[in-house]
Amino acid sequence: MWWIVAAVVLGGTAIAMQAPVNAALARELGGPVPAAAVSFGVGFLVLLLITLLQGQGAAFLKLPQVPAWTLVGGCLGAWYVLSAVWGVSTLGVLTLVAALTLGQMSAAMVIDATGALGVAVREVTLTRLAAAGLVMAGLILSRV
Repeated sequence: MWWIVAAVVLGGTAIAMQAPVNAALARELGGPVPAAAVSFGVGFLVLLLITLLQGQGAAFLKLPQVPAWTLVGGCLGAWYVLSAVWGVSTLGVLTLVAALTLGQMSAAMVIDATGALGVAVREVTLTRLAAAGLVMAGLILSRV
């Protein structure tokens, strides 16, 4: 399990780096929307290559059968990248990541508590509320 946590921590590192890199791309291209589009395009090509190298290209043939709502993830990812590109220059990386983390934790508690989107139900505990509260405190302190 710890290797999974380490991989996710590295994913968090990538998120912190992605926002300023995409903001620099936005400055070069003249806007955040083209930068987000290029970022997604490059990401798509990398993931397509990995999929093909793993011999899983046939998975794309299943797309016509998947429920339409499962494709919303791409829209959510686009909003994440776009909001990060817009926010990083004003907020700075630390405040941006704190705000993103607070949003993630808040939504995650609702999803866990309700079992929405097919996840197992997990109760909202005082410890989980305290964790989100500490992230909120960190967000507030990052702007002081």
